[in-house]
Amino acid sequence: MADWKGVMKKTRLLLPAAWIVLAAAGYASIRVSTDYSHTTDFAEYHTYSWLKIDAGNSLWDQRVRQAVDAQLAARGWHEVPSGGQASVSAFATTRERPTVQTFYSSFGPAFGGWAWGGGWAWGGGWTDGVATTQVFYTPIGSLVVDIFNSQSHHLLWRSVSTQALSSKPSKNERKLAKAVNKMFRDFPAPCRG
Repeated sequence: MADWKGVMKKTRLLLPAAWIVLAAAGYASIRVSTDYSHTTDFAEYHTYSWLKIDAGNSLWDQRVRQAVDAQLAARGWHEVPSGGQASVSAFATTRERPTVQTFYSSFGPAFGGWAWGGGWAWGGGWTDGVATTQVFYTPIGSLVVDIFNSQSHHLLWRSVSTQALSSKPSKNERKLAKAVNKMFRDFPAPCRG
């Protein structure tokens, strides 16, 4: 019986961690939204120049620029220092998303004798258990990439990517590459008329 109590104690300690992992998994995916001018024939564009990059610091400015440059180059677009047919800008932000998690002191008879709303305790008797609520903050990064017509200054294409960030820059670099790849998956957009 002592071994069973040890297992239950470990389960109670690990259950909150499992909930955190499951909640974080929902934020792990990259969310991308893209819109564009349906009357633009992107086949007419071959060169671009950068307007501005603001990713919070020069290290990330450079990483965003390299990721976007690689995607545009793969589609036959060439960067020129100024006077490109299209102008590109990128803006990145980070914010904290609160997540409220409630953890219960026990979970059913096999996990210490408590049931939701009160229940029959292991070994007899009615009990209500204890709930603890905590707020966890997940850093969420957003990247917006805009492409404008350099002559008219009209917005031609915009893509927004949002995903949870890591505390490790190397992981965030990999996430940036995946996000920009997903943002440009259907670029150039087809002309609809």
